[in-house]
Amino acid sequence: MQPLHRPPTGICRLATILLGLCLHSACATPGEQVADADEEVYALLAARRAELFGDDGPFSIVDQAANLRAHLEAGADSTPAALSLVNILEIAALNSRDYQSQKEQLYLEALDLTLERWRYASRPFATLTAAADGASGGDDSVSVDGELGFTRLLGSGASIVASIGTDLFRIVSSGDGWDAITDISLSITQPLLRGAGRAIAREPLTQAERDLIYQVRAFERYRRTFAVETAQRFYDLLEAIDELHNEEGNYDNLTALRTRNEALAAAGRLSDIEADQAHQDELRSETRLISLRAALQRQRDQFNLFLGLPVGTQLDLDQEEFTRLNEGDGQLAALDEKAAIALALDTRLDLLTVRDGLEDGRRQVELARDALRAGLSLDASLNATEDGTSWSAGLALDGPLDRLAERNAYRAQLISLAAAERDLVASEDSIVAGVRDALRGVGNSRQSHAIQRGAVHLARRRVESAQLNLDAGRASTRDWLEAREALLEAENAASAALIDYTLARLDLYLQLEVLVVDSAGLHAADELLKELDS
Repeated sequence: MQPLHRPPTGICRLATILLGLCLHSACATPGEQVADADEEVYALLAARRAELFGDDGPFSIVDQAANLRAHLEAGADSTPAALSLVNILEIAALNSRDYQSQKEQLYLEALDLTLERWRYASRPFATLTAAADGASGGDDSVSVDGELGFTRLLGSGASIVASIGTDLFRIVSSGDGWDAITDISLSITQPLLRGAGRAIAREPLTQAERDLIYQVRAFERYRRTFAVETAQRFYDLLEAIDELHNEEGNYDNLTALRTRNEALAAAGRLSDIEADQAHQDELRSETRLISLRAALQRQRDQFNLFLGLPVGTQLDLDQEEFTRLNEGDGQLAALDEKAAIALALDTRLDLLTVRDGLEDGRRQVELARDALRAGLSLDASLNATEDGTSWSAGLALDGPLDRLAERNAYRAQLISLAAAERDLVASEDSIVAGVRDALRGVGNSRQSHAIQRGAVHLARRRVESAQLNLDAGRASTRDWLEAREALLEAENAASAALIDYTLARLDLYLQLEVLVVDSAGLHAADELLKELDS
């Protein structure tokens, strides 16, 4: 039996390197790969958010282990007491399924950018293969092939492949030693016509960079819109609770009046008609209470669904939020329509993205025009082995004889560009209309709130007068009932008007892109509003 010959030392070293690379990759667990992706993506997002908004706050798509839903599902008996709007905004950001989806969409956009950046980096590769062959004649053989190298795509469109490899071959039956062939190779392909140039070659990376900016803007716009919607649902729920409390107070007063009138009627000092009038209004109030309680529970369920909390959770909302509502805003009262529109056209995040999209469309037209050209590329290669060095160079021409698909793509891009230009005009017009409508909404709701406050004051005076006259026997039960009904309607209308005024201001802030969502709640960016006064 012939002894086995060891492979050459250089081959062993190359095999060791290749094996080490493979083992290194294999040692990276899926969890470590996820952590590596998170680190790169979060760094990208932090840089873009700081660049666009000066926002250096933390961002994560990982579900918070301490969120309220997990707290409740773990068996907690109660929710935090007296939740303010700020508390609700925090709960919504941590628990809302839609909010989580938006964060994940932003993450995935940044993840796509990491892939495009990787395409333009030096990408190493390593392969190691071993095979055994045999035949009935007994000429069995063993071969081992290893290759180590890298590829790189340059901004000019050129692609480079460099590698060092070794092929081992041995005929087992003859007992001969290993035949080794080591080679070093380098090849370059450079487009000269179609696909040449930095702008054309780097377009996928350029678009990925811009897409991330668009998604960062979209998420910030969504975050502000989501906060306003959360505030609207929060205030609507507070209004429903307040309306129920008002009706409960009204019911108690009607019950007291009915008891009084029944006693007076039994004593013969009051007619049965007036006693029945009080009783009828009491029954109507009780019916309204049943309806309001059912509607409030439905509204609570919808609010929990919106927040991402288990249905049936009884949130204790801070009723003092009514007293914290700002009833005046001097800056808005003196807001100039032309200045407001100019500010919105300059700062709206969605409009900035539409404008940038038009520039993207122009670049896509240039790409489609480039695809109509002939293909001409320079190919060069260098190969060195133990036997010597060889090289080659040549040109490859792809004539533009059949470009129907490219022609159609170019025409389609021209049409898309024209559509994008119309979309920009439509977006600007829509923003102008939105700002004008928001300004009218603020003005109308301010006036309505002032009117309703006056109506409440008048209704209270009327109730006081009706009560005094009723006690003195100068007024009928119907006069008192009508006064109480008017006060109930005025109080409900005043609460609704105050909330409408608050939401109208938030909508205007959103239209002007001056809304700030932070630990203080929702408010306008003062530095931007000051520009309107200057």
